[in-house]
Amino acid sequence: MFGSTLDSSRGNSAASGQLLTPTRFVWPYGGRRVFLSGSFTRWTEHVPLSPLEGCPTVFQVICNLTPGYHQYKFFVDGEWRHDEHQPFVSGNGGVVNTIFITGPDMVPAGFSPETLGRSNMDVDDVFVRPADPSQETIPRLSGVDLEMSRHRISVLLSTRTAYELLPESGKVIALDVNLPVKQAFHILYEQGIPLAPLWDFGKGQFVGVLGPLDFILILRELGTHGSNLTEEELETHTIAAWKEGKAHISRQYDGSGRPYPRPLVQVGPYDNLKDVALKILQNKVAAVPVIFSSLQDGSYPQLLHLASLSGILKCICRYFRHSSSSLPILQQPICSIPLGTWVPRIGESSSKPLATLKPHASLGSALSLLVQAEVSSIPVVDDNDSLIDIYSRSDITALAKDKAYAQIHLDDMTVHQLGQDASPPYGIFNGQRCHMCLRSDSLVKVMERLANPGVRRLVIVEAGSKRVEGIISLSDVFQFLLGL
Repeated sequence: MFGSTLDSSRGNSAASGQLLTPTRFVWPYGGRRVFLSGSFTRWTEHVPLSPLEGCPTVFQVICNLTPGYHQYKFFVDGEWRHDEHQPFVSGNGGVVNTIFITGPDMVPAGFSPETLGRSNMDVDDVFVRPADPSQETIPRLSGVDLEMSRHRISVLLSTRTAYELLPESGKVIALDVNLPVKQAFHILYEQGIPLAPLWDFGKGQFVGVLGPLDFILILRELGTHGSNLTEEELETHTIAAWKEGKAHISRQYDGSGRPYPRPLVQVGPYDNLKDVALKILQNKVAAVPVIFSSLQDGSYPQLLHLASLSGILKCICRYFRHSSSSLPILQQPICSIPLGTWVPRIGESSSKPLATLKPHASLGSALSLLVQAEVSSIPVVDDNDSLIDIYSRSDITALAKDKAYAQIHLDDMTVHQLGQDASPPYGIFNGQRCHMCLRSDSLVKVMERLANPGVRRLVIVEAGSKRVEGIISLSDVFQFLLGL
């Protein structure tokens, strides 16, 4: 994944047996072909960099460098480039980046601790960065710029309607409340959709939404009573019966003690996009049905679309695509703004810890963590906290494939086993489902990635090691943009 490893002793008059330090060089600014050259190659050899899996704009390579002072430069798509965010000097060959590799009893002449603190080179597989983000060379955003940016986005969303989210062509699937739960989740899986609105023919209206959380609660509820979900129970248990049972489970009662069903969260085609986004955020749902009725009493409703934050974000990105410089907030690195959930640094506390899973975690514990943490996905990491994949609520519908749920024992099956048994797009270890970004990425780059269909969150990783540093969801972005 890192390409060939270069031994710098070939390009320097290093004594035999001299200590070599593995050093990772990173070019995070995109390109088609990226090479590295420097004093450690006598500027004659071009070392190819390899793209980081999941981050196609990030290239990297590991070189074994001798102790001392080195200069280097990147050759990107036929053009010499230097990284402005790394230490650099003007030399005979123009502007070049510099790095000092310390050895025994060596003092980096001409280098200060502050200079080293600005480097994001990985030396000995340790990411060198200052402990305080405020010390990084990051453009600071003033309060005036922040409020101005939020105001412009708010005005845009307030003047656009949900009607603009409707695609030119497509289909929206709704389920009858009298449909068996088993069949309903099989439909969700086969159609590749995470949720569907529910239609009640008796009432002549849409009454709710069925999604992955329902399936999770079904598995957990029946599992707590000494048995897991059986095929027979799913054959006879209707969606309507489950929704009534769910109300009892949630203890949502009115004054008379009867179950109090949660009303359907919906919007109309002429509701403005800001109100649509606020409804999604306030009700903690993935999407809301866009329903239209030409009659004042709301009868004969028509289901037009499922509005999501992804569609609204795509609208924002499209509007400001050619004028992003007019919004200072969009150019900020994500590490410099209060956005997402981050792994706390040593000595720091976190009011909202980042939940992670190991591959050997049981399916039961994974589902419990999804519910208790009130999140839609959890990164799966190895023993070094490096990202393997991500487990999401929607992955649970893969159990509807080939009646697999009838044989599932939640505490006996691991997340890794479920990933092996599931097929795309629900495969747990399918790298295409795991979308990543770097802490140095700008907000606009993160927004553009999240605006893609099916992408609901980005895992923030350390370049090279893929060590998890945090996670950013669509909800996080909108809460920040709207100042919530």
